[in-house]
Amino acid sequence: MLYDFDTVINRWHTDSEKYDGLKKFAPKAPDNSIPLWIADMDFKTAPEIIAAMHKRVDEGIFGYTDIYDASYYQAVCHWMEKRHHWHITPDEIVVDSGVVPALSHALSLIARPGDGVIIHTPAYKPFFNSIRNTGMIPVYTRLCCSHGLFTIDFEDLEQKAEDENNKVLILCSPHNPTGRVWSQEELSHIMDICRKHDLFIICDEIHNDILRPGICHTPLAGLYPDMKRLITCTAPSKTFNLAGMKTSNIVIHNKELQAAWKELIGGKLSMNGAGTLGLTAMIAAYNEGEEWLEQLKEYLDGNFAYIDAFLKEHLPKAHMVPSEGTYLAWIDFNGYVDGDAEKLEEIMQKKARVALDEGYIFGDAGRGFERINIATPRSVVEDCMDRILKAFKEEKLV
Repeated sequence: MLYDFDTVINRWHTDSEKYDGLKKFAPKAPDNSIPLWIADMDFKTAPEIIAAMHKRVDEGIFGYTDIYDASYYQAVCHWMEKRHHWHITPDEIVVDSGVVPALSHALSLIARPGDGVIIHTPAYKPFFNSIRNTGMIPVYTRLCCSHGLFTIDFEDLEQKAEDENNKVLILCSPHNPTGRVWSQEELSHIMDICRKHDLFIICDEIHNDILRPGICHTPLAGLYPDMKRLITCTAPSKTFNLAGMKTSNIVIHNKELQAAWKELIGGKLSMNGAGTLGLTAMIAAYNEGEEWLEQLKEYLDGNFAYIDAFLKEHLPKAHMVPSEGTYLAWIDFNGYVDGDAEKLEEIMQKKARVALDEGYIFGDAGRGFERINIATPRSVVEDCMDRILKAFKEEKLV
């Protein structure tokens, strides 16, 4: 490989949320724990991105910044067209500090306190927070799991959509934590239901570039370019490990909603402007980072394959859900703990000394599961799995 994904980089004492924030996340975790919880990578970003930021830093001035050069929007539009066959125009893009803040901003503009917001469970935890923080009510429609594959329960989704108190669907595509990449048929069925019942859709597509071989991501807005009741949230942060750059691109076709969003960000919240290095990093990522991404995906495929083979050989009652997208392994340990999420958490944190995202934080549908961030050097993945096996043996589970 041209790029290095094997070198272990010491991220302690860098104000990393994943490392230095570990005790806040898992107070009982021993000091020598491996943190594989929050979804950022342990790899350096593409050297082309680093070089672009070095060049910008060398200019030495970091005054107020906003987007005045067309190159930013051109980079976003070209990337979406090339990678996902999705044609968007610069005037449809609004820039926000991140997809999670954008969820709250979107909800505040399209719904009111007390309205129901439908989410598929297991669901990304910040979805719950954004809904509750805006005074709205989370409404759960559970994904079906058959033979390890998660699918949408369209009958249940329709029942939830029929309730006139429910105004919004948040769709995670690709899905976090299950790793599903929804097919065009599934997306069309979702859209049919939402149109029938006048639901607004917020589509979180932040993992759209991290796909397994042979899998294609279909942007929902690409299928329905004239849909006015749709907001698509994208960012280069997962693709290129740029979460700290605080730059996301929100695609809105509705002109009135675009204006309202800009008024909210630039007026009410006084959050107008953009981060200097965030803009630089994003332009370089989308213009020069494609080969790095292809090699990253190949490396991630190897990590997934390693975990799958390890489980089949050493922990055969555990099952890794087949991943179609993201760099998050969703593993079912119920064959060993039978839904006892607290026992599983105790084993993982105290015995195995691995800090993972416990399945129950994604809702009751995740009890007995673990989400492992596998965007880390292979040696770290190997250490993690060895620790888990040793802990299960000590607990006489294998």
